[in-house]
Order: sequence, then C-alpha cells, then structure tokens
Amino acid sequence: MKQIVHKHPLAIRWFHWINFPVLFVMIWSGLLIYWAYDPYKIQIGDYTLVSFFPDGFYKFLNVPRRLAEGMAWHWVFMWLFMLNGLCYVSYTFISGEWRHLVPNRHSFREAIQVTLYDLGLRKTQPPFIKYNGAQKIAYFSIMLMGVGSVLTGFAIYKPTQFSWLTSLLGGYKAARLEHFILTLGYVLFFFIHIGQVIRAGWQNFQSMVTGFEVIKPRGAEPPHKPEPQDSQPIDPQPIEPVPSPTPALS
Repeated sequence: MKQIVHKHPLAIRWFHWINFPVLFVMIWSGLLIYWAYDPYKIQIGDYTLVSFFPDGFYKFLNVPRRLAEGMAWHWVFMWLFMLNGLCYVSYTFISGEWRHLVPNRHSFREAIQVTLYDLGLRKTQPPFIKYNGAQKIAYFSIMLMGVGSVLTGFAIYKPTQFSWLTSLLGGYKAARLEHFILTLGYVLFFFIHIGQVIRAGWQNFQSMVTGFEVIKPRGAEPPHKPEPQDSQPIDPQPIEPVPSPTPALS
C-alpha cells in the first residue's frame, strides 16, 4: 500500500516559487546594468582567460543600451526580493523549520558523503532525511547570499546615502565586485540545483508543488520457489535383503 509523506509546508512552497521568477528578473536586469561598465575578467598577465562577458553574449540576449530599463526593473524587483526573503526567514523561525536548514556539526561530513555518492565515488547511499548535509549548507548559504546581495546592492546604488555601508564593505569598487560574485553564485547554484532535481526524479519535484511525496513501501519478499528438479526418475538404491535368522536345532 502506498504511503503519503508530507515534506514541504505551503508557505515554504510559495516562497520558493515566488523567489524563482523574482531572482531571474533581478539577474536579467542586473545584466542590463552591468553592460554599461563591464570590467571583470580573469587573466594571466596580459592574456585574458575569461571575459564577463563577450560582445556576442550581449547581442544574443539583446542587452546593449538598456541601462535605464535595467535599473528600473532591478529597483522594483529588489523590493519583492527583500519582502519575499524577509517573510521566508520569519516563517522558518516562527514555525521551527530553521532546524532543518541550519547546518550542524555533522553537516560537513554528510556533505562530503553526499558529494562522493553523487560523483559515483561512494557506493553506499547516505541515509535519507528531509535535508542532507549538502542541502543544509547550500540552502543556508543562499539565505546569507540574499542578505549580502541586498547590502551590497544598497551600497553601490546609494553610495552617498549609505556611505557607512559602502565603507564597511570595502568601498564602492569592492562592493560592486562582491555584488557581481554573489550573482555568479546564484547562477551556479541554479544549474547545480536543477541537476540535483533531475537526478532525484519526478517524485521529489512534485513534492515541492503538492507538498507531499507518495512512497511505495517495500513489500515482503516473494516466497522462494524451489528450482525445478530433473524430471527423470531417480533409481532407488538396491536394498540388500536381510537374512532371516536360522532356526535353532532341537
């Protein structure tokens, strides 16, 4: 008989699905802003390994010359991002869900075990729990990254009004670089997260939609059927006759 296991409360599911399009618009509009001044690249000496981003990338996404549009979208959705994040954090503390999300002293060891298993370097699957060590570290890190994005965003958008915050973050250039690195972190998390969802299967995905997962319990092992024996009759072993006792002579 199938068993229904409740996994995700309604509020968590709402916060999750609202945050997805909001964060997408934030990254897209941030790219429109970044186009106006894109100094970041990875290079060795005078040789550039990676440039963020090549002109072909901007043209493919129709990014050039949309700075004002990007700033408008970014500013509006920043408030939605903050409001959704604040409600999410508040709910986790009020409901006690934070106990499932905050890493503990076992989380890093569990994260290593999960990573080795996902890479095929470990045969034994780690114990199944609501959030394993790797998930706790990842989800908690995303929460901290959200706070960091808001702080660095205010520091570079209003560097005069929030001069104390800009200075605390290392200055305008440092705050802008930190904001950019956090954005790359979201993109990296997105691809890893999607890959893990695909690997976990449909049941895990639909649990974030419906809130529950249908698990088919393991039934009893079917009775063992003896292997068919050879149909040829087995010759009985010859039985030696037992001699009758010799009658006594009178």
